[in-house]
Amino acid sequence: MIDSDPSDLGFAGAASARVYDYSLGGKDNYGPDRAAAAAALAAHRVAHLLPRENRKFMRRAVRHLLEAGVRQFIDVGCGLPARGNVHELAARAAPDARVVYVDHDRVAVVHYQALLHSVPGATAVHGDARRPHEIIGHPEVTALIDFDRPVGVLMVSVLGHLRDEDDPESAVRAFRDVMAPGSHLVVCDLLSDNLTDDDWAAHRKLTEQIGIHLAFRSSERLAGLFDGLDLVEPGLVPAPDWRPDRPYEPPSGWLLAGVGRKP
Repeated sequence: MIDSDPSDLGFAGAASARVYDYSLGGKDNYGPDRAAAAAALAAHRVAHLLPRENRKFMRRAVRHLLEAGVRQFIDVGCGLPARGNVHELAARAAPDARVVYVDHDRVAVVHYQALLHSVPGATAVHGDARRPHEIIGHPEVTALIDFDRPVGVLMVSVLGHLRDEDDPESAVRAFRDVMAPGSHLVVCDLLSDNLTDDDWAAHRKLTEQIGIHLAFRSSERLAGLFDGLDLVEPGLVPAPDWRPDRPYEPPSGWLLAGVGRKP
């Protein structure tokens, strides 16, 4: 069957969730998304490492949270379903686990809703990380998540899509404030410390070319997201260095990751 023209569906431009899907070998993407991924690879030699570093870290972090007894998860900026989704990882360890996926991309939400139609302990809702209180108070979120019990909040490669004027620190703080003791915050995002002048120039050109904004932030600023939390060992480190469970390529140095526990 031939797909409809993506422009007829409102998919004329690239979308970050679909670019990420393509980069992970997925099929839920269109020509503009594949072109954007190719442009990123041409602009940055490490671009091919980032989606896999990010995804593998997320899986390891979720497994750690499950081992720590967490049975509730909110995946903010979930993107499109891929191999090893949070609810699948959770179900293997705890069939009673509850998972809420959140994304501002309605197409990503619809894909998850279709996947979860027969999964009673999981749902997907439309929400924007820039408006965290709307997510926290969403009726489908409160129907599944009890904020008086430990919850794992995943913000994996989502804060880079927020501009400074969106106040990403405030978005994280809103979730930290409602977390019960024993809850965990999981963050993985773009690090500015190791970028060269050439990298910055290529980044600006790529942003103009594909129209997707990505913000790189310093290690000091990313560390501030964990204020009031105890960083789980080994702390805030390059994503592949966070509790690796198998041999891996040298880190790109562009993704910093960590898990914080609320005491």
